[in-house]
Amino acid sequence: MNRDDFNRSLDADTPPPGLAPLAEALWYAAKCGGAVNAHWHIAHGIAEDDPSEMGSWLHAHLHRIEGDLGNAGYWYRRAGKPASAARLEDEWAEIAGAVVAL
Repeated sequence: MNRDDFNRSLDADTPPPGLAPLAEALWYAAKCGGAVNAHWHIAHGIAEDDPSEMGSWLHAHLHRIEGDLGNAGYWYRRAGKPASAARLEDEWAEIAGAVVAL
């Protein structure tokens, strides 16, 4: 799936079948609308189970959405990334560019 296909899938009510776990977490992160809700919790659960730097980066992003910047900082360090000051939408797009390219 390329980035355009992934972005179009965000119009659906459920993620497309066969997504890699981090892509699925990213899909749910987009659907949470910048709030802690059921979609956020699904994304968080997936990211929390992924020990990779990419999983940690997405985990940090989710804690930024939550407003827990201290916890986000921990996950940015685990990801080897500086804490983001970008708009949440812009950081999501940056993560999506990396995740969907995997």
